[in-house]
Amino acid sequence: MRVPRSSLIALAALLGGTLAPAGSLRAATAALDQPATDVPAPAEPAPAPAAAAPVAPTDPLGAAIFARFADAAPLLLRLTGKDRDAIRSFYEARSFKPLWISGGAWTDAAKAVSARLAAAAEDGLDPRAYTVPALADKPDEKAVADADLRLSAAAVLYARDARGGRINLASISRLITPHLDLPAGNDVLAKLDEAGAKAGEALQAYNPATPGYLALKARLASLRGPAPTAVKPLRLPAGPALRVGMRDARVPLLRTHFNLESRPAATLDKGPGEPEEYDSVVADAVAKFQRGRGLPGNGVLNVQTVLALADAGRTARPTGGEAELIVNMERWRWLPGDLGPDYILVNVPEYRLRAYRGGVMRDEARVIVGKPESRTPLFSGMMEYAVVNPSWYVPPSILKTMAPKLAGYGGKTWGGYEVVRRGGHISLRQPPGERNALGFIKFMFPNQHAVYLHDTPNRSLFSAAKRDFSHGCVRVDDPFRLADAVLPNWSADRLKKLIGKGERTIRLPEKLPVHLAYFTAFVDDVTFLKAARARQPWPGRRGRRPPRILKRDCRGSGRSATQDHRATGADAHGRGS
Repeated sequence: MRVPRSSLIALAALLGGTLAPAGSLRAATAALDQPATDVPAPAEPAPAPAAAAPVAPTDPLGAAIFARFADAAPLLLRLTGKDRDAIRSFYEARSFKPLWISGGAWTDAAKAVSARLAAAAEDGLDPRAYTVPALADKPDEKAVADADLRLSAAAVLYARDARGGRINLASISRLITPHLDLPAGNDVLAKLDEAGAKAGEALQAYNPATPGYLALKARLASLRGPAPTAVKPLRLPAGPALRVGMRDARVPLLRTHFNLESRPAATLDKGPGEPEEYDSVVADAVAKFQRGRGLPGNGVLNVQTVLALADAGRTARPTGGEAELIVNMERWRWLPGDLGPDYILVNVPEYRLRAYRGGVMRDEARVIVGKPESRTPLFSGMMEYAVVNPSWYVPPSILKTMAPKLAGYGGKTWGGYEVVRRGGHISLRQPPGERNALGFIKFMFPNQHAVYLHDTPNRSLFSAAKRDFSHGCVRVDDPFRLADAVLPNWSADRLKKLIGKGERTIRLPEKLPVHLAYFTAFVDDVTFLKAARARQPWPGRRGRRPPRILKRDCRGSGRSATQDHRATGADAHGRGS
């Protein structure tokens, strides 16, 4: 094809960055003006070949597992489609070979995982959620495939639940935003496969290993006492409630069920009793069963006990004390699995902050948290810097009530606040000083809620038992003592010398984790179980109760705040105070 002469001249000028001299330009274009053979346009690259669909394995077991994945029937309740796909990718990488079954029987690894799933209640989880499939003596390929995949699904679901995945926190409140480290299904199975006979220990390791969690777990085990002996269900005929001294045709069934003598033993005063006599021995066995099922242990065979005997395979509902421990164990799952040696933990319902250095508590302080209408959120962040002599910007939630008056105001100050105008937006800035809402120092860990730790000029509020007065931020009693703990190169005295000398930002040499948590039961350093009274309500939505797994010790609403600390103007300090 032939390119027009005018286009060639323009092209030469563009490639040269400027117009070339006339002579050289004519010489360059003369060569280009020579007749040219038609040059075919470059061929478009061929589209990439579509990924080949997986081919069913030729061996019968692999083909059966392949076919089970093609079946839309769920492997386990609550297993997400994403987890199912991850499990499939794991099996696909191993040519769809079974993971847990060899020679028609469970492997040692499978038995270890099954034992851990059966003991899920030790960690406050529900064993019924991780059903271990049954396997016949001589299973066919289809039965092997189904059992193998169901055990994999149960293990994957357990691992996710152990890391905090069994509750949709976003449905509770937008103020509960922890970063959950939920493992992928294929990674879980690869880890268990590598562990071999110790797969049960590897699965257990997905639960928190923090001292606070382990202390509550030990308390839960102590409260429950020895595990009750497993018994088979017993379905009794209808009849009246039985007490000591009564006779009934159902009593022999109870004696057999509890492995008791077939009739009351003889005494010096009388011979052996009748098999149908409901004596103290039978009543004691019934009372023991009742206590193991969370029922009043009075030894009376009533309707509740008859129903419990018929459903003996189910896990007993946690009692009040157990539920409190399980709820707080669940909240530990919302924190990182490894808190590290250095961190700050704020327990909102306790109104208390603890600072740890080298794994040892370095400082402890009273705090003030958010009001019911502006609650302190729950999440983990990284403290990056502190600001001495900070300014404070009136939060947008407060500023909007003043907007009509400010709109027509042309002054530079408003009741002791500076009026800041940026791009048509108006905000109010409170300069540093002893009356500043943030006091003399604040500690910043940028987050979506725009909250932080800070000083306050209202010292008298720390003497109150119920300290929920802020707009969501956490006010710290004696913040310079806290600064001494978190700023390695700055003592409290050195920092106080900066007061009144202008705003000063001090960056931490290393970011420090900050955890805002909600524990209503915990074990202190001397292993004494304490319980916060939860005077600070749970940060859920208005009128919405926490899900069943969560303690119903709080109610009410929370609000969302999505400002960023790095914003400007009124958003620069978010909620404040």
